[in-house]
Amino acid sequence: MEAAGGILLIGAAVLAMLLANSPWDALYEQFRGLPVQVRVGALDLAKPLLLWINDGLMAIFFLLVALEIKREVLSGQLSSRAQLVQPLLCAAAGVAAPALIYAAINRGDAAAMRGWAIPAATDIAFALGILSLLGSRAPIAMKLLLSTIAVLDDLAAIVIIAVFYTSELSTMALTGAGIALAIMFAMNRLGVRALTPYLLLGAVMWVFVLKSGVHATLAGVATGMMIPHVDRHNDIDDEVEHSPLEHLEHALHRWVAYGILPVFAFANAGLSLAGMRLSDALAPVPLGIALGLVLGKPIGVVSAALLAHVAGWARFDDQLSFKSIVGLGLLCGIGFTMSLFIASLAFEQDPALARASVLGVLSASVIAAVAGYLWLRVALPRASASSDAPAAR
Repeated sequence: MEAAGGILLIGAAVLAMLLANSPWDALYEQFRGLPVQVRVGALDLAKPLLLWINDGLMAIFFLLVALEIKREVLSGQLSSRAQLVQPLLCAAAGVAAPALIYAAINRGDAAAMRGWAIPAATDIAFALGILSLLGSRAPIAMKLLLSTIAVLDDLAAIVIIAVFYTSELSTMALTGAGIALAIMFAMNRLGVRALTPYLLLGAVMWVFVLKSGVHATLAGVATGMMIPHVDRHNDIDDEVEHSPLEHLEHALHRWVAYGILPVFAFANAGLSLAGMRLSDALAPVPLGIALGLVLGKPIGVVSAALLAHVAGWARFDDQLSFKSIVGLGLLCGIGFTMSLFIASLAFEQDPALARASVLGVLSASVIAAVAGYLWLRVALPRASASSDAPAAR
């Protein structure tokens, strides 16, 4: 589903670019700016459609991300220290190297420096979508490592958004959000496994967080962390048939992959190229983003993986070679969704820099996708007919 969603994501972005550079560009802008208002008594939420998508629908995306992270930590790829070392080092270096490259290019410009985190995260759907084009050539170990690095990237991005992209705070609204969170925590500790009360309280918390100055998507993260998870392999209660967390994760996954992320891409990727010159791509902001993603990501990921291998902390999987790790690092340079999202926060008050950042993200993601695909097409061996046959158990 991630792979199919990634292909749909690419299609939505291409459609947005075509509309933004066509005779229907005004219609596209009207769609993004369509006023939408929800009013209940004294509560009045009035925003253009673009912000409802970025603040509302993306909160559901972040809810899903939080569910995935929690499951992986409690019973998945991140639950074992041995399994965690390599992706953790790769993710940390893959966040730091692009940020340092961006900062080096944009140092001295305080406004531009707000975008230092834009090249920090990998778009898991887009990257897996490209990897899926390689078919059976791409080993399972590569998909697992790429997914785990991307999940850890998302976790880092969540922390960055919470710490660095928070505006003036409203104590009253934060108090309301804190009360809703405390109630969810108490329900979790008391063993409440019904999803409805968590989701209702999560919606209430989203409204409070929206009014607090903290970005509203973090309400989705907090709600996801409160959803109870039952590890069926270790739980002593034989009557437990499913984990509420996994149930919600599976229910949301299709909506996010096939609906929310393509809608986000369509609303945010429509960059008008009218009046642009090649030199615009070499301006500090788009250049810093592009080099951060295309060079910084593979340099960080590959260097960390090589260091872990040489030091004996985490050996390469038998299915992976150094060449395949390089290709994986190139695919990690596909920032797209999270990069566009952080760019919308960083340059919310500066349309010119926002436009430049979108140019950097789109160009870098295309370059990283093409480079990663071509590299892996050459580096990965063709699967033999015998290797495709199911193994005896």
